[in-house]
Amino acid sequence: MNKKYLFLVLFFIVSFFSTLLAQTKVSGVVVDKSNQPVPFANVVLKGSNLGVMSNEDGRFYIESPTTYTTLIVTSVGFSDREITLDKAINYNFKVQLNDVEELKEVVIYTGKTSKKNNPALDILRKIWARKRKNGLYQFDQYQMEKYEKVEFDMNTIDSAFMKSKLFKGMEFVFKHVDTSRVTGKTYLPIFINESLSDVYGSNKLNKVKEKLKANKNSGFSDNQQILSFIKDLYSDYNIYNNHLTFFDKSFTSPLSKTGIDVYNYVLRDSAFIDKKWCYNILFYPRRKNELTFKGDFWVNDTTFAIKKINMAVTKSANINWVKDIYIEQEFEVENDSVFLLTRDHMMSDFALNKKEESKGVYGKRTTLYQNHKFNIEKPASFYKEEVNYIDNEVYNKSDRYWDENRFENLNKDERGVYKMLDTLQTVKKFKQLYNLVSILGSGYIQFGHFDYGPIFSTFGYNEVEGIRLRAGGRTYFGPNDTWRLQGYTAYGFDDNKFKYGVSGKWMLDKKKRLIISGGNRRDVEQIGASLTTTNDVLGRSFASSSLFNTSSNGKLTNINLSNVAIEMEPIKNLTFQTGFSYRTLESASNTFSLDYYTDQTFTTTNSQVKQSEVNFQVEFTPNRKTIGYGVERSNVDSPFSRFFVNFSHGFKGLLDSDFQYEKVQLYYKQPIIIGPLGRTNLIVELGKIYGTVPLGLLSVVPGNQSYFSIDNTFNNLNFYEFVTDQYATLQWEHNFGGRILGRIPFMRKLNWREIIGARTVYGTISDANKAMNASGLVYTAPENAYWEYSAGIGNIFKVFRIDFTWRGNYLNNPDAQKFSIKGSFGFYF
Repeated sequence: MNKKYLFLVLFFIVSFFSTLLAQTKVSGVVVDKSNQPVPFANVVLKGSNLGVMSNEDGRFYIESPTTYTTLIVTSVGFSDREITLDKAINYNFKVQLNDVEELKEVVIYTGKTSKKNNPALDILRKIWARKRKNGLYQFDQYQMEKYEKVEFDMNTIDSAFMKSKLFKGMEFVFKHVDTSRVTGKTYLPIFINESLSDVYGSNKLNKVKEKLKANKNSGFSDNQQILSFIKDLYSDYNIYNNHLTFFDKSFTSPLSKTGIDVYNYVLRDSAFIDKKWCYNILFYPRRKNELTFKGDFWVNDTTFAIKKINMAVTKSANINWVKDIYIEQEFEVENDSVFLLTRDHMMSDFALNKKEESKGVYGKRTTLYQNHKFNIEKPASFYKEEVNYIDNEVYNKSDRYWDENRFENLNKDERGVYKMLDTLQTVKKFKQLYNLVSILGSGYIQFGHFDYGPIFSTFGYNEVEGIRLRAGGRTYFGPNDTWRLQGYTAYGFDDNKFKYGVSGKWMLDKKKRLIISGGNRRDVEQIGASLTTTNDVLGRSFASSSLFNTSSNGKLTNINLSNVAIEMEPIKNLTFQTGFSYRTLESASNTFSLDYYTDQTFTTTNSQVKQSEVNFQVEFTPNRKTIGYGVERSNVDSPFSRFFVNFSHGFKGLLDSDFQYEKVQLYYKQPIIIGPLGRTNLIVELGKIYGTVPLGLLSVVPGNQSYFSIDNTFNNLNFYEFVTDQYATLQWEHNFGGRILGRIPFMRKLNWREIIGARTVYGTISDANKAMNASGLVYTAPENAYWEYSAGIGNIFKVFRIDFTWRGNYLNNPDAQKFSIKGSFGFYF
């Protein structure tokens, strides 16, 4: 499922879901004597180590289960302020700070702190020097037990919301409303997932293996989209790394070696924590709109290992749909000098906008570690990843097992959410509305064990068929189905023809993902839309993928494709596949021809291609993460490399096939995250055909005659403008993520993101293939390396992107597009 639909489903779920625990609660705003907000002020309950920072609007919230009577508020450049708390609960405080009147022996940093003579930076440099010698890095091998809890909550619950007609018959859910200790907002827990694992690591082999022992969640165990969304949102991170990746964004860590350039640091305090003398350093961003944090950390004075860190993403950070991110980590000392991570908590506030009063969704992940053991060596084979193993007993542990084994007890609301979700799913109204949004998210309407859809392909248009209607469906017994049948039928109102496609897949061996498949498709297709071809009989139909084109396109083909294939994944993310296909090709339009000469005298022509082909391909996708264990599974939407090589052999005479040839194709994609500079994508494609073949079997450089961007095509090329039998392409695109536009004051609030790119293709075509051509199309190959370059702006209204592309050469080609504008929609954080 596309991430944007996952987000829609998540928002629907939480839409169906004060002050009972904490003994001290304070919220308010910090201002200066002119009543202007004071951002990043430090707010502490006197007599405790509990503190928070005000946000960019000066607002703060702090709470504790213990009663405190004094609040201390400090900020660089202002006098400290102590406030007596008359009540346990104090909301909407206004704390006014005064400018410092006297500077004695204390150095005050105002605004941007100095990069010279700053004791905080001296400590930071010592952290850098020791970061590869602290914690788990001290040992050759390590192992530990891990408990993880992920929870989603609907926040900003008020009385008007509770009384909404939407919740009629479901009012019982509001018995579980609580208040966040981080933001002070009311929230309603609506989803919880718990897991217990054993973690093994080897610093010698640079390998980590996690074995799941138990998993439990509140009512959505079969919803793979939600589980995939969770897995994608909460990837692991190391606070010592220079950059931390959250929600596809690369944030600069406050412990980064480049932190001096993006953060202000202040040495604020020192104290004993667990009998270790530690320094307290405050950090906050130097500039707005960058992917940075505000917060503080405590660091030991001898090992320079982090003891505790709290940080929150700044409100102005260029990230969509996320209003707040709050992270806290705690480290405990073992053997007097080893600091080990024992608690990691992350909370995200998802919302449609960043206004203070906007309703949203809390996503919270808490991870605990215990029972560390070191230098117990395991063989390299131990760390080999399972390809497709699932132990169903992991998901069937008793309540007693969880009571005995979870690292910390659930609070009353977390315990209640299990029962609440079970009850809620029996409510007819909830099921109806949940099913409606699930349809919008997946594109399928479920009837028992049959899914009708995808509904978004129901309507289409092209020059040959005119208006096109499509209906289809698939079998669906669950996310881990070992077999699946699916098919569709379509009708074009201009050509008055029915089309269809049907396919089936069956997984014979689950552990090695041994899958056989087969099918047949008769349809209209744009066969020159991709260099790296596929024999998937139900693959995307480029002929009907757009309603409007930049110019006329009748170069469409009637295709009748049948195939059988077998594939296997013996090693995680390494797949081998071989198959046999038979296809017939003929023009679907009176204005387009696939004719070729069949004799040496070039007098006899044929308009139909009949071809048998066998292929063998290898695909390697390192670091790819997947969800599901069935014959079909989904990728977790995180960047991964892809290497693909395919060899095909065409038979002549087999099933009346016309041509003998060999074809080799290679595809390589490499995403590269360049820290705060954004993300680059590099794509290389190579291919060569050995033999003489007609137009229908040649490699056509893919053009794009629509108004929308299509991956791996050239925006300023028309269909069939370049035809090759050997080619090499290079595509480069870099998304700066708003780093440049965010520096321009009047554009800063737009949060636009700048993208640049370039694409080039070199290719040739043999004289023999040119001579066979009887289609009337003049074969042109990009022997001078055609190229185009582009600049674009993304994140317009958070969902739209526009690209401007210029043609670099071949400007005098017939109907050449020298400049084009393409748009695209998408969901991006």
